[in-house]
Amino acid sequence: TQLDRTVALKFLNARYIEDERANLRFIREAQAAAGLSHHNITSVYEVVDFNGLSVIVMEYLEGETLRKKLQSGRVPVDQAIDFNKQLSAGIAVAHNAGIVHRDLKPANIMITQDGVVKIMDFGLAKLRDATLITKVGTRMGTVAYMSPEQARGEDVEVKSDIWSLGVILYEMLAGERPFKGEDDQTVIY
Repeated sequence: TQLDRTVALKFLNARYIEDERANLRFIREAQAAAGLSHHNITSVYEVVDFNGLSVIVMEYLEGETLRKKLQSGRVPVDQAIDFNKQLSAGIAVAHNAGIVHRDLKPANIMITQDGVVKIMDFGLAKLRDATLITKVGTRMGTVAYMSPEQARGEDVEVKSDIWSLGVILYEMLAGERPFKGEDDQTVIY
């Protein structure tokens, strides 16, 4: 309010307020994203305390998620290539900073009204040299976009995000996901 700026506020889901790991992951998300400066990554301004709850204050974006855009069907080839280039540029900055997103999916990608792609939600990000929050053997993320090693609960590296970018590109061009199934286990298989 002091800067008279419109911002987006992200609160930790109420069901996780008492979960120490969830709280730590929430703060790590803010730290990961705040350390990145690139026009294809949503800017995080600060974390504030609001009645005992941590709140991430970030850039407000007008537009729609890629998930919403895909509800209308496939994306024209030239636009899909442009979106993929922007995604790749943003995620390369994260990778160069030692951050693996681990949850790249259309719902975590915003397309602004002027066609700029913004990567959001670093809540599952893995930071180089950070204390491990997620136990090895635990599968976290969205199954349809997970690399095989991530689906098996193994440690993930940069190549897992690259896999997710490939799945997203496929979905933009084909209008459907490459791996389908009735449940998560079927999709993983």
